[in-house]
Amino acid sequence: MVITYTKEKNFTPQQVEDLFLAVRWVVGKYPDRLHKALLNSSRVISAWDGDRLVGLIRLMDDSELVCFINYVLVHPDYHGRGIAGHLLEIVKEAYKSYLYINVMIGDSKNVPFYEKYGFTVKENSLPMQYRNVPKYTKR
Repeated sequence: MVITYTKEKNFTPQQVEDLFLAVRWVVGKYPDRLHKALLNSSRVISAWDGDRLVGLIRLMDDSELVCFINYVLVHPDYHGRGIAGHLLEIVKEAYKSYLYINVMIGDSKNVPFYEKYGFTVKENSLPMQYRNVPKYTKR
């Protein structure tokens, strides 16, 4: 298995839907909106096994000082192969001139993973979110 990585946004709505639903992320239920959001992100780095999208990291930045990692996900069939870590290393290199690279960790059990790559939990800081997710209806 050779995983290739690209910053080209050459994925389809179906490919992102498959990946996001495989990790049980609700945004996968809105593939057209998700695809559009990814295309309009500052940067998306994706991981591929041939023509199969197996992972990606989504970034939003201010072009100078701060970068936000919004998604880091790898298809469950590919867990444990170093893909997420490699995506983080690519980001750290791409944004090495920035003062901050922030990540929104969806679950505190993932903290040790990010710490392994040099991230630290910011003291006295909590993530906050306003949810405006519409009720999902099957197509």
